[in-house]
Amino acid sequence: MTNADGSPRPDEGERADAAAQRPVDGDAETGSTAGEFGRQFAAAAEKSGLGALARDEKLSGRDLLVAVGGVRGILEALLPGLVFLVVYSGLTSFAGQDPQAALVPALVASVGLAVVFTIVRLVTKGQPTQAIAGLIGVLASAALALWSGDARDNYVIGFYTNAAYALALTVSLFVRWPAIGLIVGFLMGDGVAWKQDKRKYRAAQFLTLVWIGLFVARLAVQLPFYLVDNVEALGAMRLLMGVPLYALVLVFSWLVVRAVYPSSARSGE
Repeated sequence: MTNADGSPRPDEGERADAAAQRPVDGDAETGSTAGEFGRQFAAAAEKSGLGALARDEKLSGRDLLVAVGGVRGILEALLPGLVFLVVYSGLTSFAGQDPQAALVPALVASVGLAVVFTIVRLVTKGQPTQAIAGLIGVLASAALALWSGDARDNYVIGFYTNAAYALALTVSLFVRWPAIGLIVGFLMGDGVAWKQDKRKYRAAQFLTLVWIGLFVARLAVQLPFYLVDNVEALGAMRLLMGVPLYALVLVFSWLVVRAVYPSSARSGE
């Protein structure tokens, strides 16, 4: 069908699609807020190396290493927890110490290592943010474990952190501004335009669900070990489902982003 001037008239389906994509006042206001959050997250992601990773035509091991924090960042993320687990397990399993007696030296070793990492960052004039954030997390976890006298409480804050991330991402899906789409959109120079592209929007929803799955999986696997007071298994799962699983989900996310964004967009042309 045509209009009076001879131009083609959109059919009902096209009008419905246009209406669905046209933002109402509330959606525009939400979009403005979501866009601001997206810019902030994207800026943080850019600093961490995720921007280069998202735009790469080929996935290089170096860029993936930078995206997960580099060698130093990986050591800062893994070693305090590993040292705590080794010292605590060694004292309780091989030295036969009481769990509460083994708790203090294990926490001292873990916190001490985190302090060393932070000092090294400051002395070498590197970016201390990651080390300081890690130190605060280690200190808070150690304080909680010391207060309760229970070694498994050294891992409790991680449960709340993963639950908070999962909840925030879930909320972003319900308000139709999937958080991963916001981050990727600004990293790729797409802003919030991806929301009007069905393929990109669905990819953003899918990737947000994947990241929700990461945080939920951590809780589903680790909480049972906490409930049965298996500190060794809990600590091991925390390490395995930390940086290694994070890197795996990053690689998968890169594959999806590479599929939905043209080469010119990724290369910044």
